[in-house]
Amino acid sequence: MIILSGSSSSKLSAALAQQTGATYGEIEQKRFPDNEVYLRVRSELDGKTVVVVSNTYPDERLVETLMLCDAVSEFDYSSFVLVVPYYGYARQDKKFKPGEPVSARALARALEIYPDRLITVDIHADSILGWFESAQAFNVSASEEIARKLKEIGVDFVISPDQGRIFTANRIGELTGLPSDYLVKERIDGSTVRMEPKELDVRDKRVAIVDDIISTGGTIVNAAEELKRLGASRVIAACTHGLFASNALDRLSACCDLVISSDTLENPTTAFSVAPAVAREIERTA
Repeated sequence: MIILSGSSSSKLSAALAQQTGATYGEIEQKRFPDNEVYLRVRSELDGKTVVVVSNTYPDERLVETLMLCDAVSEFDYSSFVLVVPYYGYARQDKKFKPGEPVSARALARALEIYPDRLITVDIHADSILGWFESAQAFNVSASEEIARKLKEIGVDFVISPDQGRIFTANRIGELTGLPSDYLVKERIDGSTVRMEPKELDVRDKRVAIVDDIISTGGTIVNAAEELKRLGASRVIAACTHGLFASNALDRLSACCDLVISSDTLENPTTAFSVAPAVAREIERTA
């Protein structure tokens, strides 16, 4: 097995190579004066299982991923697995107004022509995988990896910021042996939310708010403030995908004692790797 990394996933790819015992492939990459990407796979891929690890966010990484997949297609490999740690555009998985694209489907149609198998991590909606027809698509959860990190940090309670993600909080609660619950969120508009008052036994406890994605951070900020109002001694925000748009980290730092995320999107809060979860799926579907 040989692993090729897009520029967005070097740490995860290295961890995955170590986890699986695979060879870490060599890629030449540069930008032309007009900022278009140049890629060349320098490793020999003929007869090998090839694993490409590359994101579809932001847009330039999507183009890079497509170019890398096309470069792989030039070889006579034995099988091709595409790992998309963070699947960009997944949050538009339906049409809201006439004339809109279904963005998550558009990406599936563009990507599926290349790999035999595609693996995502905590994708926004599992239904997106159904749009992959010519490639087998699988999603893995980072719950075990988040739970392991929270055990290491030390927490007493696990909270979902809303009822929609309670299954994640419950799963992490089971894995850590801790109680779990959710807050009640009311969305005011596209960027504003507020938390409804709810009685939770969190006084003097270390509480972890867990979610799949932290983007602008508005929901987490409101959840953290509510937990502090209820007497939590420490609030940790933990997510799989740390987007942290619009100065989200600054706002989160003002109300959370710690913010951690995985290496699906490498950033200053990256504290754990999803490589074990991806490695398990590669082995399971081999």
